[in-house]
Amino acid sequence: MYASTVRGLLVRGMLAGLIAGLFAFAVAYVVGEPPVRGSIAVEEAQAAQDAASAPSGAHAGHGGDAASGEAAEEEEEEVVSRPVQSTVGLATGVLVYGVALGGIAALAFSFALGRVGGFSPRATAALTAAGAFATVYLVPFLKYPATPPAVGNPDTIGQRTTLFFLMILLSVLLGIGAIILGRRLAPRLGNWNATLAASGGFILAVALAFAFLPANDDAVKPGFPAALLWEFRIASLAVQLVLWAVFAIVFGVLAQRLLAARADDAEATARQTAPAVG
Repeated sequence: MYASTVRGLLVRGMLAGLIAGLFAFAVAYVVGEPPVRGSIAVEEAQAAQDAASAPSGAHAGHGGDAASGEAAEEEEEEVVSRPVQSTVGLATGVLVYGVALGGIAALAFSFALGRVGGFSPRATAALTAAGAFATVYLVPFLKYPATPPAVGNPDTIGQRTTLFFLMILLSVLLGIGAIILGRRLAPRLGNWNATLAASGGFILAVALAFAFLPANDDAVKPGFPAALLWEFRIASLAVQLVLWAVFAIVFGVLAQRLLAARADDAEATARQTAPAVG
């Protein structure tokens, strides 16, 4: 019975993630695409300026052949056109991301239900989504904010990616540790004080991680428009916020209905199997 319930929650979590992904895609396309296009325009303008300021000798002799070869190479590199990237590609990426995170969040919900207090399934779904948003995205975002494509040093992209995923791992582990600490302190301090103590410990540990992990000093090229960078980062934060908010609402409703139906079935079964009195 427990395995079938977890399976049902997993399916509903993936469905809720798919629905949340649709909303997130709409926000990403409407709010996120303009700063992406702006950053690409800045990059192209910088490339044109660098080409114009190149030594004149570079254009002599075989310069025409070299220029045409570079143009052909650029065309060959763009396997997928920009319109396809901003529509079909973006939708595919966001939907797959939503389904995957929805399934993982559903499993976390299955573990948390009844173990973090006497909350209803809807409230537990909201708490699970809020915790996932904070640990998986918000905390790493505060240390290593999102940047538009092609605005950082390409030589350090591997290092920056590693640091970002390391921050996600630390944030998730610290979040789990805070939950365990809160549960252990609750019998002595009470739920409210234990929650405050665990939250304070989590914030302190995150602050120490921020202090000791290196910064991404070359994540943004000098001279990149600050307003455009700020717009992109706000859009990235809005996409994630919409994704997790919609997931919390949809999954909370679906989980509540599933668990209520399973409880009714269990009660009916118990009545049928109960021995007759008298």
